[in-house]
Amino acid sequence: MSIQYRENMSFNVDVNGHKIVIDSTNEFGGNNEGPGPKSLMLVALAGCTGMDIVSMLKKMRIQFENFRIKVDGNITDEHPKHFDHMHITYIIKGKNIPVNKIKMAVTLSLEKYCGVSYSYRIAMKLTHELIIEE
Repeated sequence: MSIQYRENMSFNVDVNGHKIVIDSTNEFGGNNEGPGPKSLMLVALAGCTGMDIVSMLKKMRIQFENFRIKVDGNITDEHPKHFDHMHITYIIKGKNIPVNKIKMAVTLSLEKYCGVSYSYRIAMKLTHELIIEE
């Protein structure tokens, strides 16, 4: 992974050949041309736990129509401004979804498999909820 300064507050990012731009908002001297680094922390958590859960659901042969994850974070007011809490909302849609198995997959991801949630739990409070839509 490497980043290269562009202009103002923006950087070109290369992650294993995948290219993105990170930037800041106009308020902080950026052009809002890409997500900020703290926003990518939320993405990292959602992606890590989401991939774990999808992998487990496939192994359990659980069919679903849609699976979304929302992560909200609370950033402190004082410097260094950092997340002190993140809340994960898992939203899964499908017919005859076995709630107990979904809960088990979520728990296994957060407590055993997801390295991002493991790292974040050391630094902040993590909470979650599960919403089943039919």
